[in-house]
Amino acid sequence: MKHKTARGLDPLNKGWLRDHRPDESGIEQVPERIVQFGEGRFLRGFFDWMIHRLNRSGHWCGRIVAVQPTPRGKVVPVLNAQDGLYTVVLEGLQNGKPLREVELVTSISRGINPYEEWEEVLKLAERREIEWVVSNTTEAGLTYQTEAYSPGTAPLSFPGKLTAFLHRRYEFFSGAPEAGMWILPCELVEDNGDVLRDLVLKVAGDWELPGSFKRWVENSNVFCNTLVDRIVTGDAGERADELFEELGYEDRLLTVAERYHLFAVEGDPELKEHLPLHKAGLHVHWDSVAHYRELKLRILNGTHTLLFAPALLGGCETVSEAMKTKWLHRLATQALDSDILPVLEGRRSEKKRFAEDVLERFANPRIHHRWVDIGQNGVTKYHSRLLELLKRWKERNNRIPDTLAFSLAALIRFYQGEVVDEGVIRIFLNGSEDLMREKPKTVSFFADVWAKWDGTPGGLEQLAAETLKNTEIWGEDLCSSIPWLHERVSVHLQRIVEQGIQQASSQLEI
Repeated sequence: MKHKTARGLDPLNKGWLRDHRPDESGIEQVPERIVQFGEGRFLRGFFDWMIHRLNRSGHWCGRIVAVQPTPRGKVVPVLNAQDGLYTVVLEGLQNGKPLREVELVTSISRGINPYEEWEEVLKLAERREIEWVVSNTTEAGLTYQTEAYSPGTAPLSFPGKLTAFLHRRYEFFSGAPEAGMWILPCELVEDNGDVLRDLVLKVAGDWELPGSFKRWVENSNVFCNTLVDRIVTGDAGERADELFEELGYEDRLLTVAERYHLFAVEGDPELKEHLPLHKAGLHVHWDSVAHYRELKLRILNGTHTLLFAPALLGGCETVSEAMKTKWLHRLATQALDSDILPVLEGRRSEKKRFAEDVLERFANPRIHHRWVDIGQNGVTKYHSRLLELLKRWKERNNRIPDTLAFSLAALIRFYQGEVVDEGVIRIFLNGSEDLMREKPKTVSFFADVWAKWDGTPGGLEQLAAETLKNTEIWGEDLCSSIPWLHERVSVHLQRIVEQGIQQASSQLEI
């Protein structure tokens, strides 16, 4: 008698695959060609899903061995119980209409806990057919950590594990150049490939590994800078029973993501022929990452930052809700069309398409992206994402882009909130309390300037001037470096205070 789960369903594993999809059960014969440090939902919903698509396209043939990145991981036992199988549910909009795709992903062969089976990880380094290393160990994973190395024990850090892995490969293949690997870090760190290479070399120095090994690391391995973009929201949540019933099995690793995806990889021209993701119809670019990082930073992240303060001041909780709110949707489209896209490099058609994709992603009703979460460290994000655009307009024709000035005024108004701790303000949204974090000095500054405000329009003008002149926040005096910015921010701030955010937005200049 077959085992059933507590829900009375079959568990997902290779037995289920053989019984219900016998034409796919041959996946067990596909060779392992990628070692992946990380087994979390992002990689499952992004890179591993891509490899599944690539396998099905017939342009490549390979599977992934997933290595648990930290001692606290809980995914590997479940992954192995399901024989590496899991489901991806992609939800989003296409031409404004909801669309859902469900796929049973077969690209992972197994998982390994390196803290219990470190030698199993190192044995992978001895297999020539395994040519790729992929990782997503979060931004914290690409940091330096001093640690000793005992060959029989897994290092705690990811750079340490990779150094030990590469050293085993170097020794096993006697330093052969052709034994080098292609390495694709997916952590959200600028120049992540360069950063990871430098960390490996630093660890190799700490461990006093031979200079010939370090030269092999530098000359025979390709560390690619990458940029990844997809929102992977998590598991089935409250819809688990409904989804499992629909699937006909219970999947404890079911992964829900948006339909949109972007993978930019910087590397040798031959790279894309060795892993031809683009031939599977995937949104992959094999060229400079900097261009796509700029598009993402200014269009996606920048629009998030531009909208968060107006949205919260207007009582709007989520991004998708904002896209259904006429004045906020108008603010987003006006900002993109008039003030953001014109000062970005690249083809107009490419920028326009990227912006259209962003707005469609924002409108996705399945992605519950809260403005409170987006707005954490909002002043710091304005500085890194939008201030540069103000400077570009100043260089071009001394124009002050009105939506950027309006957003800055809304940001100043937003930071009138109640300070409850160092670097923390309290806000109330639709009857619930939320805490917003920012640099302590920034929070303290806004508390002081708002406490001094005398309630007059002149006082608001002075408040705006003090904010823009604060070199600790902006790194420069914006009243001097961007003429007329103070005038526009003051006008918007007065309207927001006197009329409310929605009415003030209706008076934006186009």
